[in-house]
Amino acid sequence: MYAVIRAGGKQYRVAPGDVIRVETQEDTDGKVEFGDVLAVSAEAGSVLPAGSGALVTGEVVEQGRGEKILVFHYKRKKQYKKLRGHRQNYTAVRITEIAFDGQSFKAPELVKKEKKVRKAHEGGHEVNRSARPGKTAKKHVAHPHPKKSAPKKAAKKKKK
Repeated sequence: MYAVIRAGGKQYRVAPGDVIRVETQEDTDGKVEFGDVLAVSAEAGSVLPAGSGALVTGEVVEQGRGEKILVFHYKRKKQYKKLRGHRQNYTAVRITEIAFDGQSFKAPELVKKEKKVRKAHEGGHEVNRSARPGKTAKKHVAHPHPKKSAPKKAAKKKKK
């Protein structure tokens, strides 16, 4: 089961449980409804044009800004260069339900993970952990004595 929706001037093929990034949406209590449904597929291999009765609902997962896109204008031989950056706002939406012609297809519920409680270290201080998984952080220890330079060799006197 999937549907083709239009949001923010773009078309998206969505199924229940999919997470899509659309342009910033107005939401009410974390719910988003897409009324502009272009097509619905109820069975494998058959696509039906959706009427006004089709509705796709979703829940807002996060809102943020995308990666920076560099826009570079350049005219050769004219010493003209202009560099601009742009970050597009987005809303990540998880599709929860597709309703069409009296049928409703819902996404399975997500199981919320429980937060792990960290116990304090018995020695009274926490051990620093490395950012890389599987690696342990090592504490830097200064050398006990500075590095000594090699002794200078005595210059040989020339005999005449």
